[in-house]
Amino acid sequence: MKKIITFMAVFLFGASAVAFAQDQKTPEQREKEFYEAIEKQVETLEQQLDLEVWQVFYVDSILTHDYKAMQEEFTDMSKAKMSNADLFYDVQDKWMEQIYQSMRKVLNDEQWAQYEKTGAARDKKARDKRAAKKNNKAGKK
Repeated sequence: MKKIITFMAVFLFGASAVAFAQDQKTPEQREKEFYEAIEKQVETLEQQLDLEVWQVFYVDSILTHDYKAMQEEFTDMSKAKMSNADLFYDVQDKWMEQIYQSMRKVLNDEQWAQYEKTGAARDKKARDKRAAKKNNKAGKK
């Protein structure tokens, strides 16, 4: 269970730490590693949640699309020389919420309960807390 959370944290937060090393790699190598990481996460979810074949297809599609879109936003922000970490967290939270909502549509109730136990519920709570804090700050201005 903790493997999913650890993997997601490494996958998302490690992206900035690996940026220098990625400069050494070709775009093809980076893309291959990106898709391998998604494949590994899908396999982990398949095993832990006992996904059916059609669910594996949807989970793979969801993760591929949303992680790719998040990665593109990070790249655009980096190219624009944005350095405010809060902006990067906002983008991450937006896409992780999208993944969370999409996964709910694919998983049955039993699988969803198991998925939330893997840390998805805790991550959702943390995202909601950050959003509430951000809204409170915006309301005070």
